[in-house]
Amino acid sequence: MNRLPAQFFAALTKRVAEVQALGHDVINLGQGNPDLPTPKHVVEALRTAVLDPTTHRYSPFRGLPRLKQAVADFYARTYGVELNPEEEVAILVGGKTGLVEIAELYLDKGDLALVPDPGYPDYLSGIELAGGTARPMPITAENGYLPDLDELSPAEWARAKVWYLNYPNNPTGAGATPEFFDAVIERAKAHDVVVVHDFAYGAIGYDGVQPPSFLQRPEAKTVGVEIYTMSKTYNMAGWRVAFAVGNKDVIAHLNLIQDHYYVSIFPAVQEAAVAALTSDQTSVKELVDTYQLRRDAFIAEAQRHGLLVPAPAGSFFCWLPIPKGVDSVTFAEELLVGAHVAVAPGRGFGEHGEGYVRVGLLNTEERLREAAVRIAEFVHRRYV
Repeated sequence: MNRLPAQFFAALTKRVAEVQALGHDVINLGQGNPDLPTPKHVVEALRTAVLDPTTHRYSPFRGLPRLKQAVADFYARTYGVELNPEEEVAILVGGKTGLVEIAELYLDKGDLALVPDPGYPDYLSGIELAGGTARPMPITAENGYLPDLDELSPAEWARAKVWYLNYPNNPTGAGATPEFFDAVIERAKAHDVVVVHDFAYGAIGYDGVQPPSFLQRPEAKTVGVEIYTMSKTYNMAGWRVAFAVGNKDVIAHLNLIQDHYYVSIFPAVQEAAVAALTSDQTSVKELVDTYQLRRDAFIAEAQRHGLLVPAPAGSFFCWLPIPKGVDSVTFAEELLVGAHVAVAPGRGFGEHGEGYVRVGLLNTEERLREAAVRIAEFVHRRYV
């Protein structure tokens, strides 16, 4: 327990609540919690399933076969990737669960897990539980937020057992190229490393560009898996349902460890997930269009007030450079107190997140424009 890192977002939530309790109108853009409701047809599917007494019993340990088939059909339809639903799909109790379990499965004491820096802080949870060591791989604007694969020494590659990737990237919003994925596969094969592509924001790409799946690359299945959550694509964050797809050995190990941790997921939730994956995907397109409008509104308003915001390629985050001479934790605190806008300090995502804050596009266009004005005016008043 002493090895576990402090929960970054829990502390952020507490601080925002303290300022709100003083009566201030805080625009909270600090978290990655979708603000829009789950599509109505998915909720109705849950309602129907709940009224069926057969869903009140334990489901099969490894998930409903029709959900695994729905996942396989979704990947074939969306990415042109063929999956064996029994051997290459594992149902997860939320995406984070799979990210933690893979570390527990493949890391022993002294083993390295390669993580993006900046990156999702909870990759560290499983690494610490397993007794492994996180090896940050810097991703910066200068390299397009892709790690330099030549930066690791031969000794480090020899110790590396798990490699976390995440595109579209949280927190930077950057995308990956097929060529980069091919280079990853080559290195992973050479050094026997399990690749885990966190595809949480896979549905959210801008300017008409669909983010690529890692599994679309030849031989991707030979080295790893992709983890896809229903949370972002279908606004099902609180439902806790996701899946891992890819390498059949990794999938078998995930299924085995989950046999001991869980008795699968409430069957009615699984039935709702089937409805989400197999029904008309208009709601997904509308969601992406909404985020595009929000992104463009925030960036345009910020630029009108003299604040440069790089446009993300995907995800629902903007990665905002902060003024020189102030650290990101101090800036975020001063912005919260001085302008009543909550953002996530870049340092919380790793050493190379310093110099930035993450802005979540999880509010209306009107409130995002207001936040942009508040941030710009605060920066000019306090730092210029």
